Amino acid sequence: MTMRNEFLPEDKIKPGSPPEVYRYGPFKRTNHWITAGSLILLGISGLAMFHPSLFFLTALFGGGQNTRLIHPWIGVLLFVSFFVFFFQIWRANLPSKADVQWAMQIQDVVNGHEERLPEVGRYNAGQKFVFWGMAFFIIVLIATGIIIWDQYFENATPIDVRRVALLIHSASAVVILLIFLLHLYSGIWVRGTIRAMTRGTVTPGWAYRHHRKWFKALVKSRKIDANE
Repeated sequence: MTMRNEFLPEDKIKPGSPPEVYRYGPFKRTNHWITAGSLILLGISGLAMFHPSLFFLTALFGGGQNTRLIHPWIGVLLFVSFFVFFFQIWRANLPSKADVQWAMQIQDVVNGHEERLPEVGRYNAGQKFVFWGMAFFIIVLIATGIIIWDQYFENATPIDVRRVALLIHSASAVVILLIFLLHLYSGIWVRGTIRAMTRGTVTPGWAYRHHRKWFKALVKSRKIDANE
């Protein structure tokens, strides 16, 4: 895969003092926050129904019945919003040989020795893991969620199938929440990352340090904002 396949339409360098690097446009950022918000609401409402000790969380949704009614619809919103985002950036998340080496040097990542790592394109191996992990488990959640959606599909499958689906749904929810927490922690831990999803831009220093291959390709392709 060539670096050009990793470019998104908004990828360009914005001259100025200081200069900035465009990373996400308004639509992608909005899409991202809808996905994140949906996942948080699903986690809270799911936990509220998971165990009696957490039932008090249903108060956030107007009670137990409302929680049971709203939860699957939030799941539908999550599925739609994530896959709208998915089809915009999936090419940039395809695995590469550098990802294997990056993963093998995860200790250097944790210790902040990124100068020892292979040059990274638009996304590193960790970000690609989160991306494909989210995609897989969201599909599992929507499929099993439909099976156990009593309001519309109560009699569509045998009770034994529904029990297995509920078990898989619960386990997948735990895994995807762990992946989400990993994503959240990484965004906070790597200084300057959250700005990409709030302002849509990063600094040239951030781009060079964390995604050097992508940044060099932007410079080489002369992807400069002509409006500046």
